[in-house]
Amino acid sequence: MLIDISQEVFSCSVFEGDPQPERKQPLQIRNGDDCNLTAFSMCAHNGTHIDAPHHFIDGGKTVTEMGLRPFVGACWVARHRGAVTAEDARRILQRAEAADAAARILVAGKAVLTAEGAAVFAKAGILLFGNESQTVGPEKEPKEVHLIMLGAGIALLEGIVLKHVPEGRYFLCAAPLHLGGADGAPCRAFLIKRGKQK
Repeated sequence: MLIDISQEVFSCSVFEGDPQPERKQPLQIRNGDDCNLTAFSMCAHNGTHIDAPHHFIDGGKTVTEMGLRPFVGACWVARHRGAVTAEDARRILQRAEAADAAARILVAGKAVLTAEGAAVFAKAGILLFGNESQTVGPEKEPKEVHLIMLGAGIALLEGIVLKHVPEGRYFLCAAPLHLGGADGAPCRAFLIKRGKQK
């Protein structure tokens, strides 16, 4: 079973202050052109996207330098509401480890990663952390959590849609666009689940 966990780009949520994606159609068949052609502009952090360390760390790895490994592989989806504390992070990791899926953690629900929770994930050496919000950490003060996670080389997958995804082990595909030298990139993220959903 394939489960799309991406936002549609042109109607996506945008972090406060970031530009909204814009679409233009320079060619349209209905106007007598040979084909339909879409042009667009957007921020690398609109909708479902990844953050590379370079986003908050000058000289940190860019999207290209991160490679694909963090974005493809077994993952654990944990359902949580509210602050993800150090205790919560340890509990999530324990469940993920039992399912052999602790390298990539996705948190479903209206959750906010705390600095203490981030430190637990950083110490554990996970490859990727994902959440439904447009940013990791508190929306008004996201820098500290980003520095902890990105400083540990953890890829961040933000703006995913997990509303109807039960907690459990999945295979994640969230490869970012190959934007050379960029601090982030949009991606089409999806999960693969073998067998029937419970």
